[in-house]
Amino acid sequence: MKKLKIADGIHMLTMNVEDILFEGMWELANGVTLNSYIVQGEKTAIIDGVIGWDGVPETLYKSLGEIGVDPQNIDYLIVNHMEPDHSGWISNFRKIKDDFTIVCTDKAAKMVSSFYNEDKIMIVKEGDTLDLGNGKVLSFHPVPNVHWPDTMYTYESSTKTLFSCDMFGAFGMMGDHVFDDELTSEEIDYFEAEGMRYFSNVMITFTTSVKKAIEKAKTLDVRTIAPGHGPVYRKNPQKIMDDYTRFCRYAEGAGKNEVTILWGSMYGMTAKAIERAESVLQREGIKYSKLQMPLESESEMVATVFRSAAVIVAAPTYEYKLFPPVAEALNEAGRKKITGKVAFRFGSYGWSGGAENELKEIIERNKMKWDFIDSVEFEGAPKEEDLKKVEAGVLELIKKMKEKVVE
Repeated sequence: MKKLKIADGIHMLTMNVEDILFEGMWELANGVTLNSYIVQGEKTAIIDGVIGWDGVPETLYKSLGEIGVDPQNIDYLIVNHMEPDHSGWISNFRKIKDDFTIVCTDKAAKMVSSFYNEDKIMIVKEGDTLDLGNGKVLSFHPVPNVHWPDTMYTYESSTKTLFSCDMFGAFGMMGDHVFDDELTSEEIDYFEAEGMRYFSNVMITFTTSVKKAIEKAKTLDVRTIAPGHGPVYRKNPQKIMDDYTRFCRYAEGAGKNEVTILWGSMYGMTAKAIERAESVLQREGIKYSKLQMPLESESEMVATVFRSAAVIVAAPTYEYKLFPPVAEALNEAGRKKITGKVAFRFGSYGWSGGAENELKEIIERNKMKWDFIDSVEFEGAPKEEDLKKVEAGVLELIKKMKEKVVE
């Protein structure tokens, strides 16, 4: 666990976690950080926590001691968000000190009680404050459905620090550099990519609420953004707010100047047409990613489709329907509310078609509003005339995606 000073009277505890499935389902190729913050005035508050991941209360006790905080002097545990990666440490903390007050929203209070059997709770609403003394005043600002209904911001006025919990967070483990002004160009690119993976895996379903949370952050005089996952933004907090604004646009159909090829092929017939599609993309200088389903993880699939301005769905008919692994991937993209993408589908069939019907059903049922170019289907292996149709479709896709590109 790493200990850092954020500002006068404010410290950060952070630890890297790997080899887990986030929320029990999302593969984390590069792990994730868990960040906790301590604010000291005459009284002391901990904002969120990381102790629950190693289950050893002595770890927190030792870390607090190293930054000059006596656990017996901690008066408040502030729960910005009840998800157990931020609140699972509460029961362990009670092994260190029994007398403390939990501060949270009314929606969180119900879960604090049911999850941890806690009843000493201070419920706060928009604009409520907590004066810790020595100039440290915390205010509370609910941002519901980001991404749970109980979530709130905590803001410290003297240092203008916004403790944003899951908002403005990113996947990815941190090395020696924790603050935005320390990051190398490679680390900046790394955390942007991990931020997109995080947003698409965790936040995207609640894009409307995320937009409102961005606007609420703008109403506060913010000098530093301190999220629950990923780097702390003390030099340019506007950057992560701008990034999240852009990510919201990706969720609604915009994207980088790249194409995702979401594909599957039973016996190589559809794969032959993919080769032609790739040659066109290469010739036109368009970056692309190939995701073969079901070999690719859902975490990577969602993140890649999310950030792309266009999608090629290359999949055959299977038992009168769309090739199941690709259908499942599209359903997940729909459940995550990735909408408005420009798309093109091609694929083979044997004794009968049917993939196209299921594709339309998936798109309509999930209200995805993807803008599809006319599909190309071919019986068995594609003939040259089929490949020419595929090439024409890819060229049309490239043309239409230009209006969607937001870098």
